[in-house]
Amino acid sequence: MAEKNQKAPQAEEQDMSELLRVRREKLRELQESGNDPYQITKYPVDNDSANIKANFDQLEGKPVSIAGRMMSKRGMGKVSFCDLQDRSGRIQLYARKDEMDEAEYNRFKKYDIGDILGVQGVVFRTQRGEMSVRVEKVTLLSKSLLPLPEKYHGLKDTDARYRQRYVDLIVNPEVKDVFVKRSKIISAIREYLDSHAFLEVETPVLHNQAGGAAARPFITHHNTLDIDMYLRIALELHLKRLIVGGFDRVYEIGRTFRNEGMDTRHNPEFTMLEAYQAFTDFNGMMDLTEDMIRTVAHKVLGTGKVERDGVEIDLDKPFTRISMVEAVQKYAGVDFTQVETLEQARALAKEHHIEYEERHKKGDILNLFFETYCEDKLVQPTFLTGHPVDISPLSKRCKDNPEYTERFELFICGGEYVNAFSELNDPIDQRGRFEAQAALKAAGDEEACDVDEDFLTALEYGLPPTGGMG
Repeated sequence: MAEKNQKAPQAEEQDMSELLRVRREKLRELQESGNDPYQITKYPVDNDSANIKANFDQLEGKPVSIAGRMMSKRGMGKVSFCDLQDRSGRIQLYARKDEMDEAEYNRFKKYDIGDILGVQGVVFRTQRGEMSVRVEKVTLLSKSLLPLPEKYHGLKDTDARYRQRYVDLIVNPEVKDVFVKRSKIISAIREYLDSHAFLEVETPVLHNQAGGAAARPFITHHNTLDIDMYLRIALELHLKRLIVGGFDRVYEIGRTFRNEGMDTRHNPEFTMLEAYQAFTDFNGMMDLTEDMIRTVAHKVLGTGKVERDGVEIDLDKPFTRISMVEAVQKYAGVDFTQVETLEQARALAKEHHIEYEERHKKGDILNLFFETYCEDKLVQPTFLTGHPVDISPLSKRCKDNPEYTERFELFICGGEYVNAFSELNDPIDQRGRFEAQAALKAAGDEEACDVDEDFLTALEYGLPPTGGMG
C-alpha cells in the first residue's frame, strides 16, 4: 500500500503531462487545417444563458448566438450534449451529427472541457424538459491548453483560489456573485454620498510621509526628485486638507497599501472609503454610517437582513452603541474607570495573561483587553466608542474626560468595518501627538507616523469642526 501511495503523485503527473501533450496536438491539427482559433478576433453574441431561460416562452424556436466555456460533455456519438458557461450562468447544448456540417461536428467532438465556443442554434426544450440550444453551427474561439482543476480534485485551497482568481471564477461560478455585488455596493455608496452633497475627489497615492493610520508603509523611490516616497496607508490627511480649503463634504474610494501580514481578512492593497463632513462630529458620522449601510443593503440586496457564517445580521435594527471601557467591563470583568496608573494597568494585564510591550501606555493596554475579550463578541452591528487618546492620534479628546476621544469603530461579526472620529483640529495638540508618534517610531514602532509639517501648516490656517470616517 505504501509503495502505491508513493507512485500515485508520479502517475498523476504523467497523466497530466499526457493531457497537456494531447491538447497541444489538437491545437496543432486545427492550425494546420486552417482552423486556428487564435486567428478569430470577434464573434456575434446576441443572447446569454440567463436571458434564454428567463424568456424561454418567447425565445423557443428562435435562433440565438451565444458564447462561453464548455464545462462538461457527454454522448459524443451521433448525438452530443455539453454545458456552456457564459457570463450569466450555464445552458445545455444539444448537437446532432445529421443537423450540422459533418466536418464541423467531428471537430466539435474533439473539443475539450474548458474550450471557449461560439454557438449558433435554436432555443428548444429536450424530451426531459431541459431548456437547451439545438446547435446549428459551433466555432472554437479559444483552445484551453490546461485542464480545469475540477478534473483534479477541484480548486478548494484558499491560497490557490486567491492566487489564481481567474480559475476560481471558472470552476466556482458562485464567486462571480461576490464581484457583482461588490460593484453594485460601490455604485450605491457613491449614489448615497452624492445625494448627501458629498463631492468625490482623488488624492495622491504617493506621499512624502506615511500618515492617517497606524500601519507599516511600502517605500518606493522617485528618481527625478531622488527621494524616497510612501504608498499611502490612508486617504485621511489629504482629504482633511480639502476641508481646510473650503470643501464642506468630500469623499474618496481608492486603493491604500499596508506592508503588513496577509490573511483572508488582510491584503497588502485594498479599497477604502473615507468621507469628511465639516460642522459635524463623530455622532453625526455615526448616524451617516448607519443610514448609509442600511440604505446600500436595501438598494443592492432588497433587504436589511444578511447572513454571515450562518448568523443572520439585522441591519434594520438600530446599531448598538457601547464604549470601550463598558465593553471591557462587560466581557472581561475589568473596570478601567478604577485604573489610574500605568503600573495598575500592567498588573491587570499580567493577571489576565495579556502580553504587552514596554512602549504600551494605559490606553494601549485597555485596547489589548478589548481585542482579547470583547472584539469577537460584537456580532450584531455595534458602534464601539470612547477610544483612549494613546491609540487615537488624529481624534478630538472628550471634553469631560481628556484621556479618551470622540471616536467610534463599527464592528460586525467580530470584525472592524468603520473607524471614525471628531477630527482633531487643534494644531498645537496635533503637533504634540505627532511628536509622540515620532518618538515611538524612533523607538522601533514601524506603524507609528512622523511629524507631517505640511498638514500642521494646513491646520494652522484653520480646520472647521469636522467629522470623518473610513
